[in-house]
Amino acid sequence: MNISIREMKESDLDRIMEIEKNTFTPPWSREAFLLELKKNLLAKYIVGLIDGEVVGYGGIWLIIDEGHITNIAVEERYRGLGVGDRIVGGLINLCKDRGLKAITLEVRKSNVIARSLYKKHGFVERGIRPNYYVDNNEDAIIMWKAIEY
Repeated sequence: MNISIREMKESDLDRIMEIEKNTFTPPWSREAFLLELKKNLLAKYIVGLIDGEVVGYGGIWLIIDEGHITNIAVEERYRGLGVGDRIVGGLINLCKDRGLKAITLEVRKSNVIARSLYKKHGFVERGIRPNYYVDNNEDAIIMWKAIEY
């Protein structure tokens, strides 16, 4: 099994939408991803692949001296194999390549697996956004990481 990452392409969107719809409530629309890929000059998206097949993705906005992770998802049957780990590492490397100082993100309070993954990469919990998620008013945990050079 060969895990790799690369920049997301528009041709990946059919696969991305399958993963998105099976992962998030509410899911992002195809149009939202197209805007991110084509119009948002601050956005960078990567995909995680196993043996060349797209099985996950992650996005980040590169704003001044800070990165903000927008979303990360791995298809359920491929979770626990290291794809999410590679995607988070790839997003951190995008920030390092641009000389950024920190990375932030929001994650559901109940998403213990994701919080653990982020902690493994040096993120710390720094606050709460009450009622952040529109589907169930769940709180978001704000996580932050200083980038080390």
